[in-house]
Amino acid sequence: MSRKHFVCQGAVCRCIFGSIPDKLLVKTQTLLYINDEGERKLAATTQELGQTFEKNSFGSCSKKNGKTCTVSVSSWKDYKTNQKIEENNSALLLENSKAECPIGGSGCISIIFHGQVTDVYSFHFVKSDETILQQLMPLNDINEIINDTEDWVE
Repeated sequence: MSRKHFVCQGAVCRCIFGSIPDKLLVKTQTLLYINDEGERKLAATTQELGQTFEKNSFGSCSKKNGKTCTVSVSSWKDYKTNQKIEENNSALLLENSKAECPIGGSGCISIIFHGQVTDVYSFHFVKSDETILQQLMPLNDINEIINDTEDWVE
């Protein structure tokens, strides 16, 4: 079984009945941050209910004959069950979590991007293949990057 990413502020979600995706906003907890050195990306939980998206719309809704969607999440399923967030008595959402909407029904809203991004630092270059790095970044002096980091990388 492969590992699933936790979902965070800015995750992109879509509804199978909508025409465009929307970004998830974390509004229910303020203590648990993930991915970005704990500065901006709050972890999403099962308490992200109601209108918890940037635009609160997935565009036109085929269930409403093309009328504008108004998102209202009523519950989540397929989340991390063995850990609880004490601040709001909830569980963490995973990239395969699905939400229910009163119009679309159970599991109609899915997460298409979990929101986490990889930060690359110069110490990542130390154990990388120098030939490949030179091909990926032909205008950079790879040796200079590696030498600058060797002083503080073990």
